[in-house]
Amino acid sequence: MQQPLNSGELSISLVILSKGGDMLKKRINTITLSAIFLVVCFIPSSLLAELKPEVTSLGIENPKQVLFMGNSYLYYNNSLHNIAVRIARAADKENSKSYKYKSVTISGGYLSDQLHAMEGYVKPGAFGYDKPFDVVILQGYSNSQVVPEKRENFDKTVKQLDKIIKASGAKTALYMTHAYGEKHKKYDPAMIEGIRKGYLETGNEVGALVIPVGLAFDAAYKSKPGIKLHMDYDGSHPTKLGSYLAANVVYASLYGKSPVGNTFREREPEIDEETATFLQNVAWDTVKSFYGW
Repeated sequence: MQQPLNSGELSISLVILSKGGDMLKKRINTITLSAIFLVVCFIPSSLLAELKPEVTSLGIENPKQVLFMGNSYLYYNNSLHNIAVRIARAADKENSKSYKYKSVTISGGYLSDQLHAMEGYVKPGAFGYDKPFDVVILQGYSNSQVVPEKRENFDKTVKQLDKIIKASGAKTALYMTHAYGEKHKKYDPAMIEGIRKGYLETGNEVGALVIPVGLAFDAAYKSKPGIKLHMDYDGSHPTKLGSYLAANVVYASLYGKSPVGNTFREREPEIDEETATFLQNVAWDTVKSFYGW
């Protein structure tokens, strides 16, 4: 009679040829695996080696000329570049006039829609600036990381744009978009992980700074579920609070400085001090955690 297996044993049945030529089937319990080993083997590799940003600093002490490229996620609420530059100017009032941000956006556009004109955008003198931009921030389509063909297009386009940007003397940064909000018909709580993974994979490959805006949205909702960072009518575009949070993440990422206590507040109506402080803290905590500062 066969004995029952002990916990952690793997049964192996072998068919062998005896000296007399008879076929003998023997059950051999020769492999014993510990429970700990089995658990480790079934842990997803993504948890064992979490994808992290390889670039954790722009490498420029104080970037003054910044170009944003994307779509309506940027131009909503009087354009994110206008909010971000005002935060930078408020943080450095003595040199406020030297901060010059520009934005080139296409409604519903993909980054590939702007590829044909990229060399003109970064050419000195194109926007009235004698010197090239310090950094160019690229923002992809809202679901560019979770739809395979769009993901492929994003990755290919960023690599092409990165070559042009670097040839101009500027640095490349990627604006990690936020996930869809609960009001969106395709809302998926797991969407942010796909966005995070996609932006990091491409960013690490080209050596670009990834700006974790999407992770800040996620953190803000988890900390204060009632806050509104997405427009109710589509659950996709940012509200004024969403754009303000994003601008603070951009500032913290580019300059490596905390936005907490920054005196700039969005107007019409002005964001109250308590909410502004909350969003500033979320931005700073997200950036520090993401880059491992």
